[in-house]
Amino acid sequence: MTFVQLIDCRTSRFDEMNRLMDTWVEQTKGRRTATHALVGKDRSDASHFVEIVEFPSYEEAMRNSNLPETDKIFQDMVALCDEMPTFTDLEVVRDEQLNRDVAREWFERAGKGDIDRMFERVTDDYLDHNPANPGDTGLRAAREEVAGWRRAFDFSFRVDDQIAQEDRVCTRWTWTGRHKGDFVGIPATGQNVTMTGMTCQRFREGMICESWWEYDRAGLLEQLGVLGE
Repeated sequence: MTFVQLIDCRTSRFDEMNRLMDTWVEQTKGRRTATHALVGKDRSDASHFVEIVEFPSYEEAMRNSNLPETDKIFQDMVALCDEMPTFTDLEVVRDEQLNRDVAREWFERAGKGDIDRMFERVTDDYLDHNPANPGDTGLRAAREEVAGWRRAFDFSFRVDDQIAQEDRVCTRWTWTGRHKGDFVGIPATGQNVTMTGMTCQRFREGMICESWWEYDRAGLLEQLGVLGE
């Protein structure tokens, strides 16, 4: 079970503490068991800081605490604090990857042809980077692009894998469709086709604001009989 430790401290010497933590990270490289660390400053109190450190489990956190460098760093950190820091140990009982869920829902709605609902969680200044287009396009063009694909194919997406980091979610997907209408000048063939690709989406305040697409367009055209073997 994921384990999180909150370290709450007050210090007027944060720059020194920051350098101290950098030293500890360097000294324990390859042996630290933490998977994510975040430091926040209180907006109403510039001397109040909270560090949130995530571990795969309590046992891994204890391994981290037992590193020989950890005790020395802790003593040096206490010396930089205005008062004794407090530690809160938490077992994670709920962990929602909200941006990842929004990205998955976007592909599910795309497969259902629900264009209006697809773009409910997309910003007005959305920017789309698609190798099929000569330049970057905005929200209106992105909606028209999806509508064009829906006119040419009955299709759906299968989400194969997702990786979320900071404000970005990368989704690896498989697209399957039936060619029912004109596609780049190719009349409907009735052919069942598949295509794989990846989309990286950037989020702002829970909304998709930018996307980068990579997909096997050549493989799709080959299945439609346009490109030779």
